[in-house]
Amino acid sequence: MELQKGEFNYKEHVIFLVSKEHSLRDLGLAEKEIFYAREKVDLEKYHFFFNHFDKKIFIAIVDPEQDLIQQQEKARKLAQKICALVNSEKIEQIQFVPQDVDKRVALAFIEGLMLSNYKFLKYITKDLDKKKNTLNSLIVISDKIEQGELDKLQATVEGVYIARDLVNEPYPSLNSENLPEHIKQLAEQAGFEVEVLGVKQIEALKMGGLLAVNRGSQYKPSFSILTWKPKEAEDMQPVVLVGKGIVFDSGGLNLKPTGYIEDMKSDMAGAAAVVGTIYAAAKMNLPVYLIGLIPSTDNAISDRSYAPGEIITIHNGMTVEVRNTDAEGRLILADALSYAKKYNPKLVIDMATLTGSAMRALGPFASAMFAKTERHIAELLIDSSEETYERVVEFPLWDEYKEMLTSDIADVKNIGGSNAGLITAAKFLEYFTDYPWIHLDIAPTAYLTDNKDYRGKGATGYAVRLLLNFLQKIS
Repeated sequence: MELQKGEFNYKEHVIFLVSKEHSLRDLGLAEKEIFYAREKVDLEKYHFFFNHFDKKIFIAIVDPEQDLIQQQEKARKLAQKICALVNSEKIEQIQFVPQDVDKRVALAFIEGLMLSNYKFLKYITKDLDKKKNTLNSLIVISDKIEQGELDKLQATVEGVYIARDLVNEPYPSLNSENLPEHIKQLAEQAGFEVEVLGVKQIEALKMGGLLAVNRGSQYKPSFSILTWKPKEAEDMQPVVLVGKGIVFDSGGLNLKPTGYIEDMKSDMAGAAAVVGTIYAAAKMNLPVYLIGLIPSTDNAISDRSYAPGEIITIHNGMTVEVRNTDAEGRLILADALSYAKKYNPKLVIDMATLTGSAMRALGPFASAMFAKTERHIAELLIDSSEETYERVVEFPLWDEYKEMLTSDIADVKNIGGSNAGLITAAKFLEYFTDYPWIHLDIAPTAYLTDNKDYRGKGATGYAVRLLLNFLQKIS
């Protein structure tokens, strides 16, 4: 969707965003329209539209008595409902006029509208035109909102769209061999750099986790290194973003059952978030040095598959006893986290659809966060999670949980048992970090099986908005 500032045109379709206390007379409505609008509000229906001569007027109302965070989220959700109405009327371009609301609430509404307009229709062949959204242009009429703010918002939403597209793309159309090619195309568009390590280089680096998980696959593994280093950040230590890139997870020899395996194309949502974030950071010329690391393979079954009881050696030399082949994501992340040390990072953040335990603990409403960094850095990320409503809940990294990973025949086991699974997974990853580090288990939020307001159904692009907000804080 194209996003730009403009001048108000009385003949064009328009969306008004107003507070509950706002006088509807200021909108230039007829008496009957004001009466209709007030009646809707009395029924606590805060979104509606009506025909106004030769145009349509859409009204969304927020409650100023709510705190700012809740007003912003309410605005995003109202935007999803307005977006559905606008597209049902086959409107292609519409004006947006925020009235007496906080600028941040207005920007949240625009964000919600753009996120709601996403559809993944690549493989639809029947009645495609009927299923497409018509809305493609939003004209913002506001003295308070700058074009630069709209440009940043445009880049952010493009990053979310990219992450959603990558996750929604089915396997094997997207696999570990062609994922780097997708990333290279995006790098050319946005201006960041990409280096791709092939199987020979991965072997030379002794990335035993990635090589073991890949053994059962017909596709070769890849390790993509994304770099965004603007001139303003040449003297900075990098922030390294690591994303789990399992393009399909069968569970390996510990095969996933029906009810769990169907949506496992989503197991590379962490990788997709890294790509979307660095793409958007480059598009908005964010003054921060970023490195993205994406180890990628599928976790398949064949006569070569790695097996429970096997011992593998990670990039840093640690040995791991494999107790469950469906705990594969932490093995490829271990290689990447160990490799990240070479950059002397200011901070490393990894994102992974890592455990079902996180979903059982939090439902689809938040991701699990683990932090081994300065407290103010962790709190900045928590603040960003509230502002974007990509919320996180912090869990402990107590050393007592390490005992659950003790192995009799190797340095560590890759799984700790049925209890505290999301914590022991994080404790496993911690073995491969000796720098400031944050782990995000995004299994609950990265992919939704039901339509959830502006997040949609399927891939959500979770963590792109969160990370961009956070990176702007620390930049």
